[in-house]
Amino acid sequence: MTMKRVLVPIDFSRDSLAALDYAVEFTKPFDAELLLLHVIEPVYYATPADLYATSPNLALLLEEQRRSAHQQLEKLVRKLTQRGRKARALLKQGTPAQVIAESAGQTPKADLIIMATHGRTGLAHMLLGSVTERVLRIASCPVLVVRAPKRRSAKARRA
Repeated sequence: MTMKRVLVPIDFSRDSLAALDYAVEFTKPFDAELLLLHVIEPVYYATPADLYATSPNLALLLEEQRRSAHQQLEKLVRKLTQRGRKARALLKQGTPAQVIAESAGQTPKADLIIMATHGRTGLAHMLLGSVTERVLRIASCPVLVVRAPKRRSAKARRA
């Protein structure tokens, strides 16, 4: 089995960074390139003024999100390349699950997606859904899911 490229979606959460660490170790024997993808979600907030023209505040917010994400991705890529790993940053906008699945199939094509799951259950899962679940359903390549580490409850941390 050969593995040239692995797509790692990053939302800069602790869980997605843990999945990146896992991907770094998992792909080491293959010397695979890591494609770090961050997806900026569309903003579903509109005021009456937005219906007639682009809101400068919304445009500024999106530009700030893009700038910040670009800087964070480039910092991660720099760290990886300093450790001798091949890595590239991808910054896209859209619905996360759709963009992740599409990006894996585009040039450069990924052989595998390694991504985190936040491990939500119950009401939180029902309300927030799962990007990981959707990617599993629509991706054209294998998906390796890294489960979020168990966190101690606030009550246990105080004890």
